[in-house]
Amino acid sequence: MVMPSLKLQDLIEEIRGAKTQAQEREVIQKECAHIRASFRDGDPLHRHTQLAKLLYVHMLGYPAHFGQMECLKLIASPRFSDKRVGYLGAMLLLDERQDAHLLITNSIKNDLSQGIQPVQALALCTLSTMGSAEMCRDLATEVEKLLLQPSPYVRKKAVLTAVHMIRKVPELSSIFLPPCTQLLQERHHGILLGTITLITELCERNPAALGHFRKVVPQLVQILRTLVTSGYSTEHSISGISDPFLQVQILRLLRILGRNHEESSETMNDLLAQVATNTETNRNAGNAVLFETVLTIMDIRSAAGLRVLAVNILGRFLLNNDKNIRYVALTSLLRLVQSDHSAVQRHRPTVVECLQDPDASLSRRALELCLALVNNSNVRAMMQELQGFLESCPHDLRADCASGILLAAERFAPTKRWHIDTILRVLTTAGSHVRDDAVASLIQLIGEAQELHAYSVCRLYSALKQDISQQPLVQVAAWCIGEYGDLLVEGNCEETEPLQVEEEEVLMLLEKVLQSHLSLPATRGYALTALMKLSTRFHGDNKHIRQVVSIYGSCQDVELQQRAVEYNTLFRKYDHMRAAILEKMPLMDRGQPQADEEAAESREPQTSAAAPVPAEPQASKLLDLLDLLDGPSEEAQCPPLLDPSPGGTLVHLLDQPCVSPPLDPIPNLKVFEREGVQLNLSFARPPGIPALLLITATASNSSAGDVTHFVCQAAVPKSLQLQLQAPSGDTVLAQGGLPITQLLRILNPNKAPLRLKLRLTYSHFGQSVQEIFEVNNLPMETWQ
Repeated sequence: MVMPSLKLQDLIEEIRGAKTQAQEREVIQKECAHIRASFRDGDPLHRHTQLAKLLYVHMLGYPAHFGQMECLKLIASPRFSDKRVGYLGAMLLLDERQDAHLLITNSIKNDLSQGIQPVQALALCTLSTMGSAEMCRDLATEVEKLLLQPSPYVRKKAVLTAVHMIRKVPELSSIFLPPCTQLLQERHHGILLGTITLITELCERNPAALGHFRKVVPQLVQILRTLVTSGYSTEHSISGISDPFLQVQILRLLRILGRNHEESSETMNDLLAQVATNTETNRNAGNAVLFETVLTIMDIRSAAGLRVLAVNILGRFLLNNDKNIRYVALTSLLRLVQSDHSAVQRHRPTVVECLQDPDASLSRRALELCLALVNNSNVRAMMQELQGFLESCPHDLRADCASGILLAAERFAPTKRWHIDTILRVLTTAGSHVRDDAVASLIQLIGEAQELHAYSVCRLYSALKQDISQQPLVQVAAWCIGEYGDLLVEGNCEETEPLQVEEEEVLMLLEKVLQSHLSLPATRGYALTALMKLSTRFHGDNKHIRQVVSIYGSCQDVELQQRAVEYNTLFRKYDHMRAAILEKMPLMDRGQPQADEEAAESREPQTSAAAPVPAEPQASKLLDLLDLLDGPSEEAQCPPLLDPSPGGTLVHLLDQPCVSPPLDPIPNLKVFEREGVQLNLSFARPPGIPALLLITATASNSSAGDVTHFVCQAAVPKSLQLQLQAPSGDTVLAQGGLPITQLLRILNPNKAPLRLKLRLTYSHFGQSVQEIFEVNNLPMETWQ
C-alpha cells in the first residue's frame, strides 16, 4: 500500500520527531519519492506545495537539484502563489554556476514589465540574489525604469537590485548615474539608504562617477545635518539617534568623495565637527556614528583642529567599558600615530593602562600602539612601562614585546649604558623569546663601548650566577667573560658595591654552564671558547681549563668535539701561539661590516676569476644524459663556467642576477610539440657581450590535461659553457594556462656552431613522458 504524500507541516513535525538520523533519512527519502512522482505526473495544482516541501528538505542539507526545472515552471505560471514559491526555489536551488539559471531571464523580464507590484518585488529579489553577469546585462534597462516608479516599495527593491548589478558588472555604471541624483530627493528612509549605498558602489568602481557625485556633496551634507539637528523620522530613531544606519552610510560616502579633494573636504568640515560634538555616546548607536565620523575625518583633507578632535574621540573610546569599542579605538589610533603623533601622545597614559587588560587582543593592540608612541623624549618612561609589562605578559605576547623593546631601544637609546641595561633586562626576563640577532647585537654594542667593558662584564656575571636558563643571556655573558674576564677579576667595575670575584669562581661557573642540561649546543660552544680565552686572561695555572677542554674532545656533539680537539692541539703543539690567537676581539663599527661587504662586492669581478659559479639546486645540475653531443657521459657534464684562461672574465657575467636585457632581432624557434605540449626557444644577446647568449625556454600547454613534474635539461658541446637557471615552476595548467619559463646562459667565446641537446620529462594524462632530442637548426645569429 502506497503511503499518501504528507503536507508541509506534517513533514516538518515528522522530521523533527525522528529520534535517529536513520529515521530522518528514511522519512525524507520516502517523501522525496512522492515529490518526484508528483513532478512526473505534472500536477499543476499541487506543484508549489511539493516544491515547498523540497525546499525544506534542501535547507536540511539533502539533495534537491531535481526540483530546478519545477522552479522555472512555477515562475512562468500566472498564479501568484506559484510565482512566490517558484522565485523562492530559484533563489535557493539555482546559481550562476549552472546554465539553468539563464532560463528564467525572460520570465523575470516579463514580470518586471507587468506592473504588478508583488510580482515585480519577487522578480527583483530573485535578480538581486542570484543574478549572474549575463542576466544583469540583459535586465539592466528594466531595473533602471523601475528606479523612478511611483511605488516606494518597488523603488526600494530596484535600488538594491541596482547595487547587485554594479557589483557584478561595473561597466553598467553609466545606466544608473542619472536616476541617482533624482533619488537623493527622496524622503523615504529605505529608498534614501539604498540610494546612498548605490552611489557608494558607483564611486568605488568608476572614477567618472566619483567626479559626478562630488557635485552633490552639499546635498549630502544637508541631509546629514538635518538628521543630526532636527531628526529625520521618529520611527527610525534608535536610542535617541535619528537614523544611525543612514548617518553611517552618508559618512562613508562623504569619506570616499572627500578623499584627496580639497573643495569637497572643506564643504564637509563644519558638518563633521557638528556631528562629532552633538552625537550622544551613551548608546552603541551613537558610538557607531562617532567612529564613522572619525574615519571620515582621518581620510579626507580635514583641518588640523578637526583631526585633534577625532583623536580625542578615540581617547574617550579607550575609557569605554565595551571591549570592542576599546579595540576599535586602539586600532584607529595606531593608524593615526604616524600623521598625528603629538595628538595621540596626549592619550599615552590611557594606552599604557590598556596593556594590563585581561583580553589578549586588546593587550596586543595596546602593545603595538605603545611601541609606536616611543620617541626620544619618552623612551625612558615607555621602556620602563614596557619592561614591567614584559615580566607579567602572556607567553604568546613575550616575543613581540621583547622584539619591540629591543628595536625601540636601538633606535632611541639616550646612552650606551642605558641601552646595555635595557637589553640585559630583556634577556634576563624573556631571553628565550628574543629575536635571533639579539645576541649578536648586544655583543657588538658591548664591543663598541670600550669604556663600559668592565661594567658590562660585571653585570653579565651577576646575571649569569642568578640564572643560567635564559640561553641568549648565557651566550652573551660567556662571550663577555671570555673577552674581558681580566677586568672582572680586577674588581674595577662601576658598581655601588665593588664585586670581588676569584678566578676559580669564574671557571666553575662556565663549567656549570657546560654541564647544564638546559644549555644548547651553541651555548656550550660559547662557554668552551670563553674558557679557552680565559687561559690567556687569567694568571693562574691552566690545568683546570685543560682538563675541561680535554673532556669535550670525545663529546657526541660534532661541533663541540671539533672545538675541543682543536683547543687541545693548541695547548700541546702551538702553546707559544696561543696568546696571539686568543687575544681580544678588535673594536668594530656598526657600519664596517656593510662597508666591507660592499667593497667585497665591488672587488668580486676581479678577484673571483678562479672560483666556480655556484650551482643552483635543481636547474644548473645537469643529469647524466647518455651519449650527448661530443662523446661519453663524462664529457657531457657541464665544464667549470669560470676558466682562468684569457678572455675568461666574460664568464663572470653568468654569475650576475638575471635581468631583462634588450632583445636582439633573433627569430624564435619551436623545438618540441606533442599532444598540445610545446617548447619554444627565444634568444637574446646582452649589449656589448657578443660571446654570451641568453635562451628562454617556454613550455606551454593547450591540451585539456595539466602537465605536472615538468623538467627540462640541456647539454652543449664541451667547447661551450652552459648554465641553467631555476625554472618558474613544474606545472603547466591545461587550456593555455600560465607557461613555464627557464633561462639558459651559453658562453661561446670561439663562436663555434651551436648545437643543443634537450631532455624533457613530465607527466601528462596520468602517463610519464620522456623525450630526448637534438636541436641542430638554431639560427646562425645565435652563434655568429
